[in-house]
Amino acid sequence: MDGASTEPVETKLPGDLPSSKADTVHLKPEELIAKAIAPVKREYIRTPPIRPCSNACNDGVSEKKAIVSNVVKEKKSKRQLKRERQQEQKSALHLCPEVAKTGNISSCRYDSNCRFSHDLEAFKGQKPADLEGNCPFMSLKGPCPYGLACRFSGTHKDGFLAESLSVQENSSEINGLNKNVQKLLWKNKMSYPNADAQLKLLGLLNNSKAKKVEVKEEGDQAVLNTFQATDENGDNEAGNDSVEVECSPKVPAKEDYVDDALAVDDLQPLKKAKPLVEEEICSNERDNGLNSMEKDIEKSCTQSDVLETTPTNKLCTDVDLSLKLHPREKKLIDFRGKLYLAPLTTVGNLPFRRVCKVLGADITCGEMAMCTNLLQGQASEWALLRRHSSEDLFGVQICGAYPDTVARTVELIDQECTVDFIDINMGCPIDIVVNKGAGSSLLTKPMRMKNIIQAASGMVDKPVTVKVRTGYFEGRNRVDSLIADIRHWGASAVTIHGRSRQQRYSKLADWDYIYQCARKAPEGLQVVGNGDVFSYLDWNKHKSDCSELSTCMIARGSLIKPWIFTEMKEQRHWDISSGERLDILKDFVRFGLQHWGSDGKGVETTRHFLLEWLSYTYRYIPVGLLDIIPQGLNWRPPSYFGRNDLETLLASDSAADWIRISEMLLGKVPAGFTFAPKHKSNAYDRAENG
Repeated sequence: MDGASTEPVETKLPGDLPSSKADTVHLKPEELIAKAIAPVKREYIRTPPIRPCSNACNDGVSEKKAIVSNVVKEKKSKRQLKRERQQEQKSALHLCPEVAKTGNISSCRYDSNCRFSHDLEAFKGQKPADLEGNCPFMSLKGPCPYGLACRFSGTHKDGFLAESLSVQENSSEINGLNKNVQKLLWKNKMSYPNADAQLKLLGLLNNSKAKKVEVKEEGDQAVLNTFQATDENGDNEAGNDSVEVECSPKVPAKEDYVDDALAVDDLQPLKKAKPLVEEEICSNERDNGLNSMEKDIEKSCTQSDVLETTPTNKLCTDVDLSLKLHPREKKLIDFRGKLYLAPLTTVGNLPFRRVCKVLGADITCGEMAMCTNLLQGQASEWALLRRHSSEDLFGVQICGAYPDTVARTVELIDQECTVDFIDINMGCPIDIVVNKGAGSSLLTKPMRMKNIIQAASGMVDKPVTVKVRTGYFEGRNRVDSLIADIRHWGASAVTIHGRSRQQRYSKLADWDYIYQCARKAPEGLQVVGNGDVFSYLDWNKHKSDCSELSTCMIARGSLIKPWIFTEMKEQRHWDISSGERLDILKDFVRFGLQHWGSDGKGVETTRHFLLEWLSYTYRYIPVGLLDIIPQGLNWRPPSYFGRNDLETLLASDSAADWIRISEMLLGKVPAGFTFAPKHKSNAYDRAENG
């Protein structure tokens, strides 16, 4: 997703790499760069390893299809997943959290009605052997919150189970969703007085009843529509949840849909809450890229936009006209010169952000969260708003299609979370988001953009920022004509990704256009550039070419080499050793276990996100191996040897090797373990994933 995306520049299969050593050895470094191939020194080049494939593969095309098909997991229905979870809960390994914390079977208040096992002896008999290393919570204040269930329980000191402490307190994390608020959201009984007053002030309620998040009633039990914003492949990780461990009675009515919301692979497309006035992108905008942008905007600004701008003199007399803050009255954040880590889907989780903070990042932002999911009280979506105490300048990014939805989300976040700024994503290129009228779709609806920004910024004193792309269609940029209005509407800063929605992540970012927009920006609007920043030289060039630019946002560059922040602060190319890179991975694992848990489930969740990250880090080519530095973000690494075995392993594009790295840090994978990265930029075979 835009500003929250980890989509690669190019999709790469084994056939895209040089087929033999001679293909690269006889080309000059400049010729290799022209072909977007990294100029690795000749003595390190090797022939790409042959990936095994089934006998059914008779040609290159069918081979690629077969390789990809072998790693696609079978989709399971909600009912299947729920049944599997219930069966798992009956297992002795699913020990009651309270019993695990204290080691006392009488500590659970539900006693025999608890849906978890209380059989300590059976649990100890079936529990896997402890992992190597110390408990990740031993360096923090208080005992391990997972007690006997911790995979490092053998390292717990005497009295380590004496006191119960929550995960949030242990790991210094905040912005957890309050249980009482969550129940109000489930029942659709949450009130939004400030948001509704602001919407009335702007004439966006049309004198009608305030819209509520849709909830279906089935008998006495409310069943929530759980929908997730998805990435390019149609699924978003609900595993980002760091929910407080809590035992509960058997199959409680309200608890069932907590489990549904936390299902990792059971995610549905985003469901848009029913708008006040229906408004869709007209089909011509999607099917005919030759229509002028003026026609796109004219068609998108339909009668509903006219209704949304009802004159304020028709509003109710009880509206507080002093509610809206003038932009100059807002708290300001100075982005100028600061290193800004972009919100990144899946991989930009809290443990990864902690790693980047250690390596020098100044500003961090949570993964993009969908407004409708937040208003439904989905724990998995609220987990994206979690903040660690080390994140001293932190924002959250939200995405919504309508001003009322966004305004109520902003009010909710302002009440329940501690953040420094709120970013509204108006650049996400993903189809499932765009087709619902959110993300990049808003670039064709300037009146809708205006209403959303005004509704969000007028009711909070925190800065509201906006993330956009250059335009919807390739070759028809739009932001330069809106840049002055964005400030007038109330935004404090705007981040411009130098690509259009249609362009997605192909080709290089258009920094000349970003400069043009920065020079047109009015006083008080900070402009942040985004796209292809991969070294301190890129950073220096963009800052020197356009003094009006406040800073640059670093996205995929930080995924490939998170020490890019150190390079920028120290103004050098860091020829980092393989041992130092492994230490960074160890830090991520430690942070991950503190965030997702040190029990069996937490270990495997940490492994999953580690593997997702490794599907990017292998693209880094050590400085000492390159004929020309710095490495370009669009360069494809050829197959090469490292300067030692660990460096060679870290450079492997094989999922099997990534799994081996994870086993070095988290122990052996479970039987039948498979992995395929969400962005699917690489090809894998059955042998690598078996």
